Amino acid sequence: MPDSVPCADTRLDAQDALAGALARAGLTAEIRAMHPMADTGLAHTHVWLSRDTIDWVARLPKQSQMGLPADENLAYQAACFARASHSGHTPALQGVLPPSPELPRGGLLVNAVRGRPARLPEDLPAIAEALAAIHRLGVPDEAERAPLLSPAAPWRAMREEVARQAEWLAQAGLSREARAQIEQALAALPERLPPGPGTLPRLISFDAHPGNFLITDSGRAVLVDLEKCRYGLPGFDLAHATLYTSTTWDLHSRAELTLEEVAAFYRQWRSTAGLATEPASLLACRRAMWLWSLTWCAKWRAQHRRARDTATIGEDWSAELSDDALVAHVRDRVDHYLSPAVIARGKDELLDLHLALDA
Repeated sequence: MPDSVPCADTRLDAQDALAGALARAGLTAEIRAMHPMADTGLAHTHVWLSRDTIDWVARLPKQSQMGLPADENLAYQAACFARASHSGHTPALQGVLPPSPELPRGGLLVNAVRGRPARLPEDLPAIAEALAAIHRLGVPDEAERAPLLSPAAPWRAMREEVARQAEWLAQAGLSREARAQIEQALAALPERLPPGPGTLPRLISFDAHPGNFLITDSGRAVLVDLEKCRYGLPGFDLAHATLYTSTTWDLHSRAELTLEEVAAFYRQWRSTAGLATEPASLLACRRAMWLWSLTWCAKWRAQHRRARDTATIGEDWSAELSDDALVAHVRDRVDHYLSPAVIARGKDELLDLHLALDA
């Protein structure tokens, strides 16, 4: 959801399908115009819907990053928006368009957010406050957390997810040095976290990289992409917001943070969230999210040349689903992050940040 209503140069087939879905839902009378938005993500096509009152954005899935069938994917994403919106830092959910022949994966309607891309490091305090507001939300009883993931042991679940992605290392065309570095880091990931309040689950985004935030005129950070929320460890979000693999991912918010800027972000979150956490747990979560990012890169590199899944079921990283420019950008970032020098940089940063946070 960008600063303005953009981009007439993206594919219009999704807009035509959306028009039919809106008509079936009886919503066309409320829509004055539809504007296709730039293709900036691998999981959704977005269309800006101009209305007489609050504008909406239609989020039309290209795939399910959670590996879910279409109906379950929509229910999952709807729950993400409905629950996180109580923080005041995410768009409100306005409706669900069920799967149909025109829209085989359906779509969500959410409030549009007018804002600019995050600028780093100046917007880090606002991002920390937004994440703190999400993490402070009350956690329902276990029986009421579905459909969102809520593993009984969030750290073990993260280790298992990273391990599943690491199975793609052998097919990712890595250099021998890069693969050895990643495998060594995987072996060093602790089996368990030190016991303490920092290991208790909270609602987290699990996709909190800076490119997913918009900054409003009032300076409020709004997290606009919520398809992977779960009940897990806040340290994963803090890492995803500030790792080199996150802050240099998006073209509009790209920046290389200094060690002190990262440490200040963690301190800002701790003072705002009011949650008891241990530096050791936060840093372990950072190491795990770094490895999650690297193994995701390997997985994407191994899978993106596949033909799109015509059955439109579950996860699908086929390059056929996205604009060529977006695919070229992702390929450039993936190649960069999987280079031996950048992997070594990430490992060194983890050691240095440990000292900075302890200080």
